[in-house]
Amino acid sequence: MAELQRRTLLRGTVAASGALIGGPFLGFVNRANAAAPTGHSPQLGPIADLRDGKVRLWLPDGFQYRSFHDTEFPVTLDDGTALPGRHDGMGAFRGRYGTIRLVRNHEVNNPGPAFGDASAAYDPMAQGGTTTVEVTKYGEVVSGYTSCNGTMMNCSGGQMPWGSWITCEETINGPDVGPDFTGASNVPLKQPHGFIFEVPVRGQSDREPITAAGRFAHESVAFDPRSGYLYLTEDNFGWPSGFYRYKPRKHPMKTGKLGNRGRLQMLKVRGRRNLNLAAAQPRRASYRVEWVDIDDPAPSFPYTPGQEAPTTNDTALTYVARQGWEQGAAYFSRLEGSAYDDGIVYFTATQGGGPAETSLGPIEDGYGNGSGQIWAYDTRASVLRLAYESPGPDVLDFPDNVTTSPRGTLVVCEDNVDNNYLRGLTRRGRLFDIALNRLTSSTGVDRSNDEFAGSTFSPDGHTLFVNIQASRGMTFAIWGPWHRIGV
Repeated sequence: MAELQRRTLLRGTVAASGALIGGPFLGFVNRANAAAPTGHSPQLGPIADLRDGKVRLWLPDGFQYRSFHDTEFPVTLDDGTALPGRHDGMGAFRGRYGTIRLVRNHEVNNPGPAFGDASAAYDPMAQGGTTTVEVTKYGEVVSGYTSCNGTMMNCSGGQMPWGSWITCEETINGPDVGPDFTGASNVPLKQPHGFIFEVPVRGQSDREPITAAGRFAHESVAFDPRSGYLYLTEDNFGWPSGFYRYKPRKHPMKTGKLGNRGRLQMLKVRGRRNLNLAAAQPRRASYRVEWVDIDDPAPSFPYTPGQEAPTTNDTALTYVARQGWEQGAAYFSRLEGSAYDDGIVYFTATQGGGPAETSLGPIEDGYGNGSGQIWAYDTRASVLRLAYESPGPDVLDFPDNVTTSPRGTLVVCEDNVDNNYLRGLTRRGRLFDIALNRLTSSTGVDRSNDEFAGSTFSPDGHTLFVNIQASRGMTFAIWGPWHRIGV
């Protein structure tokens, strides 16, 4: 308890030192601050889960929640699918009669039989994908089914305004690539991986990869409806990661889908070749940027079916990024969640902000020596600004998925090994607590370090849905007086 109180106090007194936004972001700043309360973080306390009365989360006073699709025990969906775990990125859309449709990723790695209908799978020997579930605003499940299967390591993604979820594969595994970071052979795989896929809100994905948007360790996407560009993050764990954009040949808001003809580009800071943005940044860091073309976004490598491929995992992981690096593209640390709001794309760099790495990698414990950064890219001005840099793990520790609330506050999921929180961050850098994981297994094993992922609000802002990303994953629906705590 003393450690939790210390971290809460540090966030209230130190967090403002990480606030770096200014200039064209002030309109967003003011909107967030108008809703934000003054003073320290709201006090969190144990709240019983309405599913069964067990305490799984600590929340502010006046909040309630219900968990569902807890895969500690078998869960079978309406189409007969045995629900996989590893619940990760997620989007929330309007359903029928006031319900919400959630399209949810399952970040399952390594070859194995696809969940759901194997005959519909992109790769019958890949275990990731998405499920779609219809729920009430209080987390009561109405229905659920498999909506994309046969993909791998579906980490995060992004919600599209025309009514689709883009799911991202955080891998480059395939039969043409040698064993991955776990040492598992890729020989059983039937298809190359490392792509993004479109999943409609209703019905099934066509399981066709959008190869023009690149084959790399995709994490998340954010769409700018004005330009029609899709912004993509890369979480290349042991190497520098890139920030990309995909320019479809036709505007998706006109076609109602993200086409597979377009141009992939990578961010470069003007006049600063290979600038290391993973390292600690000066206060109010701001950079004008340009974009360099990736000429071979979807590589395939030679292999003989049934034999280990000669191309190593590291070679395949960095193939696309190296095309950008050769043209001076910037280095980031482990780019993860992203969100678009009013001309700004916010994205997290999980291990950014510390001393610079001395090599490009591979780095065994991840590229980057900090506790995390949050970046903001102004899509109209082509300016990148540092929105927040954590001064240390006691304040913000490894930010991952991120979303924006209807009032403009960023909601940040932590992914660390010591007390994972959901955090709110105002545009002036006030960091405060929203929720704390206090999960235990049915046998009493402490699971409080399981990460939060997939935070997303219902379309009316009533309910925050968020996942626990673990082999025995689950989803939470959380509601309460959001305005009171500035969310």
